[in-house]
Amino acid sequence: MDRMSPSSRTPAPELLLVGGGGAMTLSVDVAVQALEQAHARGLRTHVTNTADTLAATPAVAAAAGATSAVDFADPAATADWAAARAASGQRSAVVFGVREMAQEAVAATARALGLPGNPHESVRRIRTKDACRSALAAAGFRQPAVRLCADEAEARAFLASSAGPWVVKPRDGADSAGVRKVGGAAELPGALAELPDRTAPFLVEEFVEGAEYSVEGVFVDGRPRVLAVTAKEKLEPPYFVEIGHVLPAGLPEGTRREVEDTVTRALTALELSFGLFHVELWLTARGIVLGEVHARIGGGWIHRMLPYALPGLELYGAVYDDVLGTPVELPAATRAAATRYFAPPPGRVTAVEGWEEVRAHPAVLYAELAVAPGDLIWGYRSGGDRVGAVVVGAPTADEARELARRLVESVTFTVEAPETAPDGAAPRVSVTVEQRPLTASFQISHMTIETVDIVRLRLLPSDGTASGEGEIAADIGYGQDGSAIAAEAEALASVLAPALAGPVADPVAALRAGLDKAHADGVSAPARMLVEMAFLDRAARTAQVPVWRLLGLPEPGRVHLLHTVPIGDPIPRDGRPLKIKLGGPDDEEVLRSLAGVDAPLILDANRGWDRQDWERVRPLVTALAPAVLEDPVRDPALLPEIRAALPRTAVLLDEGVATPADAEFAVRAAGGLNVKLMRFGGILPALTALTTATDQGAGRMLGCFLEPPRAIAYAAQLAGLSDWSDLDGHFWVSDDPAVPGYTLDSSEPGIPRISYAKGGPA
Repeated sequence: MDRMSPSSRTPAPELLLVGGGGAMTLSVDVAVQALEQAHARGLRTHVTNTADTLAATPAVAAAAGATSAVDFADPAATADWAAARAASGQRSAVVFGVREMAQEAVAATARALGLPGNPHESVRRIRTKDACRSALAAAGFRQPAVRLCADEAEARAFLASSAGPWVVKPRDGADSAGVRKVGGAAELPGALAELPDRTAPFLVEEFVEGAEYSVEGVFVDGRPRVLAVTAKEKLEPPYFVEIGHVLPAGLPEGTRREVEDTVTRALTALELSFGLFHVELWLTARGIVLGEVHARIGGGWIHRMLPYALPGLELYGAVYDDVLGTPVELPAATRAAATRYFAPPPGRVTAVEGWEEVRAHPAVLYAELAVAPGDLIWGYRSGGDRVGAVVVGAPTADEARELARRLVESVTFTVEAPETAPDGAAPRVSVTVEQRPLTASFQISHMTIETVDIVRLRLLPSDGTASGEGEIAADIGYGQDGSAIAAEAEALASVLAPALAGPVADPVAALRAGLDKAHADGVSAPARMLVEMAFLDRAARTAQVPVWRLLGLPEPGRVHLLHTVPIGDPIPRDGRPLKIKLGGPDDEEVLRSLAGVDAPLILDANRGWDRQDWERVRPLVTALAPAVLEDPVRDPALLPEIRAALPRTAVLLDEGVATPADAEFAVRAAGGLNVKLMRFGGILPALTALTTATDQGAGRMLGCFLEPPRAIAYAAQLAGLSDWSDLDGHFWVSDDPAVPGYTLDSSEPGIPRISYAKGGPA
């Protein structure tokens, strides 16, 4: 997808803005400013981004001279694309990026084009937080003790060997997502459950006690030049959500110079020399402790604060001028600016007062508010949860800080706790959590599961209305915290209950709309599934039909199961289709033992193989020619090679497939997908993914986690739309017999029950 502006006979130099802007308003504002400052210098502009984000950021596309759909998450592919353009005569003069996640692609592309930029290895180092800590410590800078952990056991060992409290965080993330303070081992499981990717290695580091600051600057002639030091204010832990910024920070002159000297020496030690920088640090009793280092300007509307405090500053223009050989003059700070975020209490917003007066205040540089009456506020775990901000300018830092605080506090939010929503006809919501041991240990490539939390949500009848019930199992190993899911589901169900209480023309459409909004608001997929189950069960009981008929699905018929064999379990040879879990140390031995098995084989490595592993097992896998190879490798770049080696095997992706965009990638990259309701958020989004896969002729598996029979039966209503049904997760959670298949008993309205060939309904 290219949109080109008319070209002149002698085209002006071009800025290639890799990664464009993200969908958040702040990211769009940064990208548009970067493009505007390029145009002011006579530069042509070309923006790359993923196709869906280009479509979601029309303001960025409108400000660009041209756009191309290139995924910055693949630095090598971005560099190859740019090199091919250059070979055809479309060469860029400046390669730049404003987004954190695009910086590796920026560096790789600049190197491919022979243009100024940071070394790719240096950018990768600072984006890998433990590697950056090691490099800074080796260079003599103070750093907190940190450990890269693969699982909870390693994290507990680090806690036992170091002084607390600690911080759990992703190895490579942004915006404080998944970052949480823990005071001891008892708080560790909850923190691990909130990591964005529970299967990836993560960091545990010692918590640093001290005032937090950041340093903003630009590289000129390859040397770091500090523009300002920013003071930060955060909400109370356990999360690290920034609530206010002020610059320039009111530091004593000697301290400020020490901070600036420390940061510039650290940037030089890390071999960074291009673009903008944002370095975090703490002032502690033992001196300056450096935090994270970024090769971009700080968030929190710092890009709006700096030009006010330093009149005449053009952040991005300074970078372009430096590349193009134009002298760069950096102004001094003569004023101050502050940002303050709104943090109303969680609940449903019923009224907002005073907002228009704040927007009209003459000192306001920027203001936004993302909630209105009817919206739900879920609380604050990362920067993405904040609901609005006010940016102001003033003569001094103290005046700016006080004005921002006063303006934010002048806006009054009336927030109604969800459980007090007044509607006598609405069902009452009851949620329980029960820890349940598995009937046997369940081992896959990256974990062993012993227990799950059974979370049950019931809609209790009121004024003669029907009841409804949802039930799922939450496993901490998959990042599913039963108590957290229960709280989310209870809040969401309490909000939806009044709206769905009375006569509704299309209860399914109304429920879908409410769940879509909850998804946009950040409610987890397991919580949405639990709520969806209860409300669809209630709607089907009201209509006196089973759920599958309410949704217009074909009658499920008999569900023929795969027999899942966890790592280390004996392999049965009774003719049943086998789903063999791989990704362990004995994969070659297991694969050899499968030779001659007279049953369809499904091999599932749970992304447990790297290239070396694949090369080692490739001859054995190709000899077996399994019916399905599921999630074979961590690196999707290996998938074309694997598909070519196994022309008669369906290759499916599972881990991380949770949205329509994920489903489209799985179909494109692998040719198929495994749909799990707990990942997608229920039967409605899962149905959409299966329908899309069907339309594209892709392989389809309907899967599950370790779940109770009610959740399995709920998912099994989609079995007629899949090629394989991997719906035996309840055999580890309940006393139900491990059988080759079952039917669904739909003799009563609501969610069907599992019925076995022998015995009654489950």
